[in-house]
Amino acid sequence: MNTIVRSGAAARAGALFLLLGPLVSWVAEFVTAAAWQDPPYSPLYNWVSHLGLTGPPQTAFGQVANSPLGAVMDTGWVIYGTLLIVGTFLVFDPRKGTRPVSIMILAVLAGVGVSLVGIFQGSNANVDNGLIAFHTVGAQGVMLAGNIMAIVVGAGGTRIGLTRGRSVASIALGTVGLIAFPLFMADVFTGWMWDIGLFERAVIYPIMIGHALLGSSVAAAQRHRATHPPAPLIARVEN
Repeated sequence: MNTIVRSGAAARAGALFLLLGPLVSWVAEFVTAAAWQDPPYSPLYNWVSHLGLTGPPQTAFGQVANSPLGAVMDTGWVIYGTLLIVGTFLVFDPRKGTRPVSIMILAVLAGVGVSLVGIFQGSNANVDNGLIAFHTVGAQGVMLAGNIMAIVVGAGGTRIGLTRGRSVASIALGTVGLIAFPLFMADVFTGWMWDIGLFERAVIYPIMIGHALLGSSVAAAQRHRATHPPAPLIARVEN
């Protein structure tokens, strides 16, 4: 099998980063949502990005937003984006063909996208000064690039270290996310805004699960390689 991942300490560290990124983001989300009590935060109704709003309560994009720990969520997104990019570059070897290069490009797009969401809030102030464009481009960028990345990873799963089941799961996750994306956008642009948090998470969570799946799979493959090194060439020829 022609693997497209590196080996050794770099790959192990990269796998850990890929796994930690979504976990850090989820912890930040749950902590921030728990602190939002007036009115209580609803993961099905409220925007995900409203968790990152700092400052006084405001009505933004049709919803009342009051996130006392908005900076925690913003920090979580930036850490996630950074770990995703660094982890992908540590794991994949661009010398092994177009697939690892494609995965690295998609990881950069997704990582930069989620970081932009954390840096440029979806606030009324940013709508007025035009910085909301960075937030919007970042959000849509990670939604598309992240789900496509899950599909590309799954399609090349055997060369990465994913089992057949995990490869199929990665493809399925990316497909679900891409199907949910136009539904989410339609919910926004038609003005219906029905359970916007549900549709938004249907696009985002498959990406995060896919990254956790990738990181844990690479880590497991690296452990197996370390404990079961390939037989020397002479021994294989003699057998």
